Amino acid sequence: MLATYAPLFLLFAVAAVLVLGLFFATPLLGAKVPPNAEKMLPFECGAETTGSRHVKLSVKFYMTAILFVVFDVEAIFIYPWAIQFRTLGWVGLATMTGFLATLALALVYCWKKGALEWEH
Repeated sequence: MLATYAPLFLLFAVAAVLVLGLFFATPLLGAKVPPNAEKMLPFECGAETTGSRHVKLSVKFYMTAILFVVFDVEAIFIYPWAIQFRTLGWVGLATMTGFLATLALALVYCWKKGALEWEH
């Protein structure tokens, strides 16, 4: 049984050694230039920023991002089901229909609540 998992343990060991090695080597090998006034200026996309640096984003921004992630992740669940569609039979179809119905219900709820509107 150990021979079955040996490559996996070796992979984890190599990854751990690599991560720890890079973590501890960075301060030793990195540049030791102290920050100056020019480096401490806010910078974004090749142009100086305008306005305050501490702008609080609206909750609407985060809600839109979360909804995007939720509805994007559901596509990940549909691909394996589509590949195994014929072998899963009616039980698989019923399960995916329930999943998609729940997802559609959630989308209708978000739509009615105005979560998909960027500006009110």
